[in-house]
Amino acid sequence: MSWRTDLFDIPGYLRTIGLDAPAAAEPSVDLLAALHESHVRTLPFANTEILLGTHPGVAPDAVQDQLVRRGRGGYCFEHAQIFAAAAEHLGFTVRRALGRVHSLTNTRTHMSVQVQADGRWWLCDPGFGYSLIRPLPLEDGATQDLGGRTARLARADDDGAVVWVLSRDGAVEHCTDGLPVKPADVRTGHFITSREPDSPFVNHLTVMRHMPYGHVTITEGARTVRSAGRPTEHSEISAAEAVDGVRELGLRLGDGERDLLAATLETLRRG
Repeated sequence: MSWRTDLFDIPGYLRTIGLDAPAAAEPSVDLLAALHESHVRTLPFANTEILLGTHPGVAPDAVQDQLVRRGRGGYCFEHAQIFAAAAEHLGFTVRRALGRVHSLTNTRTHMSVQVQADGRWWLCDPGFGYSLIRPLPLEDGATQDLGGRTARLARADDDGAVVWVLSRDGAVEHCTDGLPVKPADVRTGHFITSREPDSPFVNHLTVMRHMPYGHVTITEGARTVRSAGRPTEHSEISAAEAVDGVRELGLRLGDGERDLLAATLETLRRG
């Protein structure tokens, strides 16, 4: 089994997210936190490639091209793979992990990364949309402030197996198990989330990013901004405004792609 991390241009990725890591830097938790925060504040979570029918798949070279060269954003399978490869490049010990979104009865279609630093294991979750900003200790009761909202990790039991449940303000985000993850699992998860008729990524636009002024979510019909110390701003928007919104969050779209995405969003809005 090989994750083919050699197909990633990690120095190019690090330049893209603005992380200037010295070649001899120690793999400390401070370096891991800088990697995580730089990633989520630079690379958007986005399913536009699925909606446009142009998703290239989740092989490492396709992920590199999509996230770094073309600036198209991605979801967990892209974000977690390149993040894991970068962490290994920087000298960290890494475990790739899969989990079930919102409920233990759902499929294992969320990918996160567990990284060892300073004698502890940390949950890194760069590809969940409303993601963690920094690594979270992989410990029962660990918490992190997400701009006025609280992320909490809890150790739980799933029919005799240990799972780590990440919640935000008490609502379950995902439940991650400790089973080994293979590249084939990632391809399978991507197939389900990108083609299953009931998948939210097939039926709705979801683009998110941690911006300097707050966390922003763009859907086919709404723009939501969550900022620390301020009420959530939620406004209805048109399909054209949604296209402008995803470009505001850093997605690069050509003229023809902007028109195609707007038409696709109009169809989604009609249900």
